[in-house]
Amino acid sequence: MEDILNKNAAPVQNKDVSESSSSVERREKPHIPRGKPKSGRIWKEEKTRFSSIIKTRGIRLSLAKKQKLREDLKRVKEISREIKAQKQAEKEAKKQRRRENLKRAEENRKKSEIVQVIKNPAKIKRMKKKQLRMIEKRDTLNK
Repeated sequence: MEDILNKNAAPVQNKDVSESSSSVERREKPHIPRGKPKSGRIWKEEKTRFSSIIKTRGIRLSLAKKQKLREDLKRVKEISREIKAQKQAEKEAKKQRRRENLKRAEENRKKSEIVQVIKNPAKIKRMKKKQLRMIEKRDTLNK
């Protein structure tokens, strides 16, 4: 009764109480107990919307640190590019050496062949299948 009669004192107290309670309500939503779900899966929780998730912007770096990071990244990329180029060059050199070795081996094989010229073509007709398989044509003039 006294509060109602004394109008000056009551509103001041209520303002303080209402301000503090409203700031608490803004920070935390009151926890409303959930009823039993219709599906019976009581272990399932309510989904939160993406808009309710609090996102942090992360730590802001100073300009000097950013520039230093960029330079380090450039240096690392340049070194990795050099290493890749070096590996590629080594691979290409290896391939070239292999080609040259195969070519040299083929030339040596051709040089060391024992060649017997067949002057009588009638001989070829008399040969057996196995002997015919062994015959290879060669250019004997360009040796």
